[in-house]
Amino acid sequence: MQDELEERIRHRARELWEAQGQPEGRSDEFWLQAEQEVRGEKETYDRLKSDPSITTNS
Repeated sequence: MQDELEERIRHRARELWEAQGQPEGRSDEFWLQAEQEVRGEKETYDRLKSDPSITTNS
């Protein structure tokens, strides 16, 4: 499970890096942003999974 989460973070960090033109020296910035996004998605998923009565306004 942890390996899957880390792989998702790595993939998202690469997407962010590429979207910004592949700048050098900013890997920590992209990793932290990706980690925040992916962990936020996971928390939302876990919350919805544990309480099906919760709905989103999409």
